[in-house]
Order: sequence, then C-alpha cells, then structure tokens
Amino acid sequence: MKKNEKYIPALNQNWLTPLYDPLLKWGMREETFKRYLVEHSHLEAGQKVLDLGCGTGTLTIQIKQFLPQIELFGLDGDPAVLQIARSKADAVGLDIEWEKGLAYELPYPPASYDRVISSLMIHHLTAQNKLKTFCEVFRVLKPSGEFHLLDFGKPTNLGMRLVSILISRLEEAGDNIRGLIPIMLHQAGFSEIIESKHFNTVFGELIYYQSLY
Repeated sequence: MKKNEKYIPALNQNWLTPLYDPLLKWGMREETFKRYLVEHSHLEAGQKVLDLGCGTGTLTIQIKQFLPQIELFGLDGDPAVLQIARSKADAVGLDIEWEKGLAYELPYPPASYDRVISSLMIHHLTAQNKLKTFCEVFRVLKPSGEFHLLDFGKPTNLGMRLVSILISRLEEAGDNIRGLIPIMLHQAGFSEIIESKHFNTVFGELIYYQSLY
C-alpha cells in the first residue's frame, strides 16, 4: 500500500469491526443474498476459488460448506477481520487458506483461479483502485474463469434511491450508486457482464454481477 493511501476497514472504523457480522445478519438480509451468490457462481469440484475481500469469512465459509471439494482462499487487507475469519473456520473444522493482501495488488500469478467471488468490498475502494482491482481479477483468472461480484449499485426504484442517499455520501461508494461498475469491468477486459439479481436492503440496492472472461 502506498503511503498516501488509507486502508478502509469494513465499517470505516476499526472499533466498529465487532459490529460487522451482526449488522449484515440483521440489517441486510445477508443470508439471502450470500446464499444466492454461492449457488449461482457455477462452482465445481476441483476448482480453485478466491473470496476477494473476505472480511470475517462468512461468505468464505458458506462457499466451502456448499462445495467442500474446492481449493478455497480468502484474502483481505485487514488483519483483525482475518483473525475472526480464521477462528470461525477453525470452529467448524474447515480447510481454508487465509491471506493478508490488497485487492488491487493481488499476490498471485496470472491464470491462478477458476472463480473469484466478492461481496460488499468494492464500494470501499476509490475509483482508481476499483479499476485496478478489476484488472487484477482479470489477470489472475484462467481464460475460462468467472468473476462473481455482489455490491451496491445504481438504484432502480424511488425507495432504493432514497435509501441510497446515505451510502452515496461515502466518497468511494459514489461510483457504485452512479452505475459505473459494469463500465469498469468492461474496461478491465471482461467480455460480458450480466446483472443477474437485485436485492433491496436498508442501506441501498445490491446488484449481483456475473463477469465472464
């Protein structure tokens, strides 16, 4: 990380990290949208899969429980949430590799992964780092690989437009709310981006993007 870049924790402040799991569980229908993401990521036994910005590991654990016969990695830049993730995985006896690293500087060689999956991380990044992240994801995916992304997006109805006012005040989330994510994915090299599902939450509209190599 460059000296002039600031790492943003899951809830923008380190002291709020313990509240992250309860907030997602009770405030954002986490079980519903993460289950949908896992079930529609075209996972197959033997694949190598990366949960990008894995946070406290809730999605990572769901992926491994859904299909134990995959090689699964969870990457995040925050050591505090990685420790929580490790503890949660150990408690249920799951074999997951956890790594500290930045989404826009992935520590992997080209064509390393069959699937990259990410949930509610991208909106924390600046526009420049969003694009760098998408380029990095494209780089580490195999030619037949897929990027499955769920994050805040451009609201499609009045209710979600009103709710999204709060999240849009976070400078980094503005790109999401203005609908720029598909454009950036195309710029990174992805040939096809499908907005396959929308979820309404108390903080705004989530969009599930399937990006094909």
